[in-house]
Amino acid sequence: MNIILFGPPGAGKGTQAKYLVKKLNGYQISTGDILREEIKKDTDIGKKIINNMNEGKFVSDEIVNSLLKNHVFDPYKKGKLIFDGYPRSLSQAKNLDLLLNSSNQKIDYIFFLNVNKETIVERIKKRKILERRTDDDVDTTLKRYDTYIETTRPVLDYYSINSNFHEIDGTIEINQITSKIEAFLNV
Repeated sequence: MNIILFGPPGAGKGTQAKYLVKKLNGYQISTGDILREEIKKDTDIGKKIINNMNEGKFVSDEIVNSLLKNHVFDPYKKGKLIFDGYPRSLSQAKNLDLLLNSSNQKIDYIFFLNVNKETIVERIKKRKILERRTDDDVDTTLKRYDTYIETTRPVLDYYSINSNFHEIDGTIEINQITSKIEAFLNV
């Protein structure tokens, strides 16, 4: 079962993805983690990524798409992909469709965690302390949120017409979000 968790930075996608990985024996495909790994390796791509992240910009689709391809085509992960933070643009959504079609896969469920800006800011403040993430500060978060709203509206429109698309109030408690996802998955 392949799943997309969709929502603004700090919406709880990672938390839900980690839960689903354990519950479904799946693989979390977190673009944030993939990008941070490139930064950690100090590659040329990693240096481009850190510059974009520090400015509150999204990393180019070209970079993200190329890094993602290996995960989609990994035979051990086939049919067990939990996308956390991808796709973020219409170009990425169409790229994902192409990759999945080429690997004889599809998306089974799309969950949109809808969260307002105020909730995001509070969550990011907590996450910065708990996880010590360098990309989590309020100014960067506000830029990322605004970019998210502007860039991902077409992605929301693209997916929301599908019968496997489900919007969930992302401001409710974590366990309530999990319960709603479980109800859709029948697990």
